[in-house]
Amino acid sequence: MTGWPVQKFLRLTGARVPIVQAPMAGAGGVALAAAAIRGGAVGSLPCAMLTPDQVYAQVAEVRAQAEGPLNLNFFCHTLGEAPDEAAWRKVLAPFYEAEGVGPPATPPPLRAPFDEAMLEVVKALRPEVVSFHFGLPEQRLVDRIRGEGVVVIGNATNFAEGEWLAGQVDMVIAQGFEAGGHAGHFLAGHRPVGTMALTREIMLDADVVFVPVIAAGGIGDAEGIAAALMLGAGAVQLGTAYLHTAEATISAAHRAALGEETAVTNLFSGGLARGVRNKLIDAIGPVHPGAPRFPYASAALAELRRVAEADGRGDYSPMWAGQAAALGRPLRNQPPEGAQALTERLARELVELVG
Repeated sequence: MTGWPVQKFLRLTGARVPIVQAPMAGAGGVALAAAAIRGGAVGSLPCAMLTPDQVYAQVAEVRAQAEGPLNLNFFCHTLGEAPDEAAWRKVLAPFYEAEGVGPPATPPPLRAPFDEAMLEVVKALRPEVVSFHFGLPEQRLVDRIRGEGVVVIGNATNFAEGEWLAGQVDMVIAQGFEAGGHAGHFLAGHRPVGTMALTREIMLDADVVFVPVIAAGGIGDAEGIAAALMLGAGAVQLGTAYLHTAEATISAAHRAALGEETAVTNLFSGGLARGVRNKLIDAIGPVHPGAPRFPYASAALAELRRVAEADGRGDYSPMWAGQAAALGRPLRNQPPEGAQALTERLARELVELVG
């Protein structure tokens, strides 16, 4: 772990190990981020569904529990005018009838894109890292963040996106199609590439401008981390591996399903994302043309999710997970490992493998 990408990642972030705990809305939060930081990684808070006041509060909680690098993650999508949901509600009508519910009277809050208000939050809190999904905000906003001495990370799902990001950010995430959760594509549609191929391809380009690449997707153990570093990555971003930990806030149904077959679906938000197959996916297929665009598809599912989750079912819930979920599964009848212990164990095993 002595190559320049790893050393630059550690120097820029202040992390002790080349691991970023992935930001996962609905699956992680204060406890998970703080535990990952205590283990030596970069801890992350998903902020796209938070208000500025909630970001202030959660950062204060993390800082009270751990000293080390914190990443605030934001989305850069465009909301636009709300689409007509009539066709989508018609698709869901049989499920409404079966569950005895209807569309929500009041739509739940939507994921919001990064804006001036959140820029003021970042300037006030001065996190070590800020990362963006679905491209970047306006260049002037990025420049103001970097002007505060905050490390900026962008997410690429193919080489063109990585090349576009490399000259504008401090590090680039190479998000392979194996990754759980939303694919962060933002140029020319969804053109996914495998993690290892993408990491190597972006790394060879980023090497020219000295930008470390963070490999993400299909990595769930020390051997996977070592493979990514051997290809030139400066670090890895782990999401699904942390879903197995005690601090993950996923439902019992979601936790039990980790390691089962996954699919890329647009049913739960309107955006393409990888998650465990469930009743809704099996009934209407993983990708449906009736689903409104991101992030509007989620609203019509709110009541279906509520009644199913109250019954211990994940039939209509997004159970995000990557293709390597089985690698982190606890031994039978063993309690979940803590996120700090997981991070420290991966670091020890990584040293044994590559030094």
